[in-house]
Amino acid sequence: MIEALYNNPFLLMALLAGFAASITNGIIGSYVVVKRIVFIAGSIAHSVLGGMGLFLWLNRTYGLEWLNPMQGAFCAALLSALLIGWIHLKYKEREDTVIAALWSTGMALGVIFISLTPGYNVELMNFLFGNILWVSENDLFYLLGLDALVLGTTLIFHKKFLAICFDEEQAALQGLRVQALYLLLLCLVAVSVVLLIQTVGAILVIAMLAIPAALGSTLTHSLSRMMGIAIALSCLFTLIGTLASYQLNWPPGATIALIAALFYLLSFLRARSKGL
Repeated sequence: MIEALYNNPFLLMALLAGFAASITNGIIGSYVVVKRIVFIAGSIAHSVLGGMGLFLWLNRTYGLEWLNPMQGAFCAALLSALLIGWIHLKYKEREDTVIAALWSTGMALGVIFISLTPGYNVELMNFLFGNILWVSENDLFYLLGLDALVLGTTLIFHKKFLAICFDEEQAALQGLRVQALYLLLLCLVAVSVVLLIQTVGAILVIAMLAIPAALGSTLTHSLSRMMGIAIALSCLFTLIGTLASYQLNWPPGATIALIAALFYLLSFLRARSKGL
């Protein structure tokens, strides 16, 4: 393993990027699991395809080289988060249906723009399915910058996020601006989605956002400890998945997500056997 890292700088850069994404993944994923908004996070993750497709189409068709799919993903993720949050706050009765409509609309727009874009869109395929081995130094600094943003925001608002995750009504009675905090939390979920796109791709984001935190929730009842466990597990899955994909010549993003799923399945089977 050490020899592979020493002889292949791309592998080392990939691991560093995966570890950077794991920090945000463990923190925000814990909020997502506790708040039970995995479906909403999945909708945000899949709707980014529309933004990626649009920005790539503008880049290729009109020569706007300063636009790239990651910027489109960031814009689409934030827009989707705000729209979904507004729908949740205003139309709770039909929330799941409207969110599903936004999910499918984002993907449909993405497919249309991709079909209109000239040339072979290999970079877009990497964003969809993940290719952590393509991460550059600039990408790593970008990931660390988003990490700092998420960490700083979480440190400031953690107690308030904790309140709205467990009891929105009680939080409102305490004078907290529940709606604004909920929208802010969804925006942080959007940032996490963009971070994870670099490692496992947009299609598999939800697995890495939810599984480490879900495993952490089975080991502790403290949210702070749950976040720490989720970060450690996410780093572990990234390490095992990246090295396994390198040895087996498998797609890295899919391998990382598969390792996470296998750990979750083993945990579920272990818990069930204890119950019996």
